[in-house]
Amino acid sequence: MTVDISRLGGLELLRLAMAGEIPRAPIADTMGMEMASIEEGEATFLVTPEQRHLNPLGTVHGGFYATALDSATGCAVHTLLGPGDTYGTIELNVKMLKAVKLGTPNLRATGRVLHLSRQLGVADGRIVDDDGTLYAHATATCLIKRAG
Repeated sequence: MTVDISRLGGLELLRLAMAGEIPRAPIADTMGMEMASIEEGEATFLVTPEQRHLNPLGTVHGGFYATALDSATGCAVHTLLGPGDTYGTIELNVKMLKAVKLGTPNLRATGRVLHLSRQLGVADGRIVDDDGTLYAHATATCLIKRAG
């Protein structure tokens, strides 16, 4: 089945990617991220830090947090966009609150839209574990380019 993704709104496109009906973004392979849920205005990814995510000191690199949160917040904004609309993160502010240990399973990076206008989407994000421990928080601003 060939899918013309230019005709899909963000929510539909992300749900097809989550179902494996269209290719997922290559960054998901790099990060070891899996989409856990995609809803209108919200996106959640499961992430587990691996050896490849360590910095020279042997701890999980801050880029791990930032990339997971950028993906979650950006996809949350994407769920509210129409066919052909595009976006890009223009600002990402990440607060790392607790060190993640190598192999910590089922960390959830969740993004939720706070505001959406014609040109800007603002979302916040959180990385938590199964116990609800907060590891990082972020806010993101996305610049939106509307198709029409």
